[in-house]
Amino acid sequence: MVDESELRDQMTEAFEGADYPISSPMDLVPALPNGPGTKFESGDFSMTAMELNTKLSGGDFPYESVDAFVDDVIENLKEQGEI
Repeated sequence: MVDESELRDQMTEAFEGADYPISSPMDLVPALPNGPGTKFESGDFSMTAMELNTKLSGGDFPYESVDAFVDDVIENLKEQGEI
C-alpha cells in the first residue's frame, strides 16, 4: 500500500530546490538530486521523475510553490489510480 505522506515528503524534498515560480517541467530538472532518474517510492509505487512527467496531464503551470506543485502531482496520480 502506498503511503501518500511518504510520497509527498519525497517529492517535496526533490522539487523544493527549483526556482519558483516554475513554468514547465523542465524548470524542475536542475533541482532533482538524480536528474530525471530521481525515483519516488512507497509501498508498491515506484516511478522516476521522467515517468511522472509522462503520466501527468501536463499540470497547471505556472506553480508558485513546491507545495502547490506536489499537491497537484499527488491529486493527478490519485485520479489516474496510480496511488
